[in-house]
Amino acid sequence: MNLNLNQITISVKDVEKSIEFYQKLGLNLIVRSLPKYARFECLAGEATFSLHQSNEKINGSTWIYFETATLDDDVKKLTDLGIEFETLPTDQTWLWREARLKDPDGNQLILYYAGKNRKDPPWKVK
Repeated sequence: MNLNLNQITISVKDVEKSIEFYQKLGLNLIVRSLPKYARFECLAGEATFSLHQSNEKINGSTWIYFETATLDDDVKKLTDLGIEFETLPTDQTWLWREARLKDPDGNQLILYYAGKNRKDPPWKVK
């Protein structure tokens, strides 16, 4: 078996409101099927990211990581656009630099840069 993670879908209350938020983050909208669904492509790599409308309580246990080599500049641009961050870019003990924020539904987002340490940290299993 040779699996490739290429699509993530999260639940949101208001797809249209969330579209605006995720476009500010730089995702490219490729499917708009209101009021229930939207799909974006990430401009780096091949992954897609979708929103599905749900009236269920969003559980907040999903964390979504978006990697960017220009983390500090991107956070500054997003802050200038009115996006609020819980934490600004911070070097972590696991050798990633991260900034944390929530989307309009409270889903945890982490913008980060890990470089080679994402797949090849010093403690990698041999």
